[in-house]
Formats: sequence, structure tokens, C-alpha cells
Amino acid sequence: MSAMLRVTVVESSRNAVTLRVEGRITGSSVAELRRACDVHTFADEVRVSLELADVSFADATGILLLKELRSRGVGLVRANAFIAEQLKLEDGASSDRTEYD
Repeated sequence: MSAMLRVTVVESSRNAVTLRVEGRITGSSVAELRRACDVHTFADEVRVSLELADVSFADATGILLLKELRSRGVGLVRANAFIAEQLKLEDGASSDRTEYD
């Protein structure tokens, strides 16, 4: 993974995985995050959550990826104020699968 983004498994069971995302979701790191999620969502019965508290920045492409993942059922948890605001800007309403600090 790039030096600007780190994704680590912080909790894992047969039917749920939580990934901690740290750094910046920009440029090539968007594809890296997508791949990391795809690895864990190959089975429909696995619920994936992304812990976003340590994300320092996400560009427009990164925000679009987070919205796409959320629409696919990926939980977005502990989003900081910047990320939370970006996720709300275009949809006008927050998803029930998004939790904010």
C-alpha cells in the first residue's frame, strides 16, 4: 500500500470485518482501498465496516468511493468531521450505516 494510506484489519470474524483506514484517500490510494474492501466482500454474508477516524483527507474520488461502498452495504464508522461533512454534502442526508464522532 502507498505510504499515504494504510488499511489494517482490526476486527474479524466469520461474518464481519472491520478495517481501520489511516491517512489520505486520494489518487492511487482510492484503488488500493477499493481492492482492500473487495477482498473482504467477496462473500455476501460478510459485513464490512471501515473505521475512518484516522483519515486525514479524501479527495472527490475518495469521497465517491466511500459513498459507493456505503451503498453496497459497507459500514462507515467513526468518520471525522471533515469526512462526515463531505459524505453528507452531495446526498443531502446521512445514511443509517454511517456513524460520526
